[in-house]
Amino acid sequence: MRRILGLSLVLMLLSLSACALFPHRDPLNINVVGIEPLPNQGLEMRFAVKLRVQNPNETAIDYNGVALNLEVNDRTLATGVSDQAGSIPRFSEAIVSVPVSISAFSVLRQTLGLSQTQSLENLPYVLKGKLAGGAFGTLRFVDRGTLDLPGASEPW
Repeated sequence: MRRILGLSLVLMLLSLSACALFPHRDPLNINVVGIEPLPNQGLEMRFAVKLRVQNPNETAIDYNGVALNLEVNDRTLATGVSDQAGSIPRFSEAIVSVPVSISAFSVLRQTLGLSQTQSLENLPYVLKGKLAGGAFGTLRFVDRGTLDLPGASEPW
């Protein structure tokens, strides 16, 4: 019994010291600052989503991949990934560009989900994503705002 109690105490102390090895990080400030059209491929539209990533921490953020998921009207509209790598210095910011794809079927689903009075301009969106940084360095983020696609008012 004494041995189990001692082992439990040692494990508890090790787990507390392990938490101290991973410093607390403030969340990143991430905002969509631009959406630019890319060449389309087949039945899909392609855009470059430009993100301003601000690092309010005392240490640099190193990343080696980015993933995005854009939801409009609670439905996935666009997804994108990039294997780009970089570093955002302490108390600094960077622009990260991620190509995303929007299938014709996603646009059709979104259009069918709109009311008669809604248009494809100024729709509320939720952008979820992550900056990959290894086993314990991945940082997830969420940005909310209104979507104004270039050429949304033009007919296909």
